[in-house]
Amino acid sequence: MKKKKLFAVVLAGSLLLTGCGKVASLKNGEEVVAKLNGKTITAEELYDELKNQGGATTLTNMIDEFIVNKEIKTDEDAESYADSQLNSYKQSYQSYGQDFNVALKSAGYSSEDDFKEALVTEYKKQKVTENYVKDELSDSEIEKYYEDNIFGDIEARHILISPNTDDDMSDEEKEKAEEKAKKEAEDIIKKLDDGKKFADLAKEYSDDEGTASKGGKLTVTYGSVVDEFWDGVNDLKDGEYSKEPVKSEYGYHIIYRIKQKEKPSLDDVRDDVIDDLVQEKISNDTTLQTKALVALRRKYDLEISDDKLKKSYDNSVNSALSQNSSN
Repeated sequence: MKKKKLFAVVLAGSLLLTGCGKVASLKNGEEVVAKLNGKTITAEELYDELKNQGGATTLTNMIDEFIVNKEIKTDEDAESYADSQLNSYKQSYQSYGQDFNVALKSAGYSSEDDFKEALVTEYKKQKVTENYVKDELSDSEIEKYYEDNIFGDIEARHILISPNTDDDMSDEEKEKAEEKAKKEAEDIIKKLDDGKKFADLAKEYSDDEGTASKGGKLTVTYGSVVDEFWDGVNDLKDGEYSKEPVKSEYGYHIIYRIKQKEKPSLDDVRDDVIDDLVQEKISNDTTLQTKALVALRRKYDLEISDDKLKKSYDNSVNSALSQNSSN
């Protein structure tokens, strides 16, 4: 819908600029853009109506497109993002048997290239938002995120026992399969208590095809495994194994912790910490893009001289900034 409104304003502008001497004018000099029996519509009347129907939104979009193009170059990353998103949209429509080109035209886009330009602008808005958040980060925030979320990699082994369930099972059947898997995991722990080698048991019993042949061996990094697994391996000391099965969405794990590598220094992972922190903040605060764009408009000394547009603009900004607090 925004695209359609933009086209409407562009059309109105073209009418204002291309009188060509054939369009009538009223005595006060106002250009007539359309007339019919008993009615004339002037360019000023058309402008006022368009202004009332999303004029502030269209104006803001035009301003932001100019600003983000000044701030962010259209590089390979921007092109790659736009191409990827375009292909994703096309595949999605095709999967539902819908004509993508018809959908584009109905949304107000004249071609795929036109839509791609909008996607490039979307990418640039994301980038200016990320830059804004980075500039607002404090050293204390970075240090706290590092302390709370950065760990040394852990070398471990595990044995996974997955319940043999499927969607056609009743709840009672699924519950019995869960109990059977847990009992099998508990029996394996007893074998470990009796001195059986963890690697041998992993090769024999583990349902994790990716690690079973390696004796269950894997390197665990924070965020690379489900929380239950991370908590389970992190609670163990080097050389210890789980005394109770660790349940996750995949089934029941028996975990053996070999050793943990030293935690990397903040200097070595600072860029990664900042990137992660920025994405976390953006995902948790829906107002950040608005804040970033408002800050950039101030940087470029934006002034809106039309009182009605200025009021509508202020209301839309205030409404957008209040969204996060109401979610």
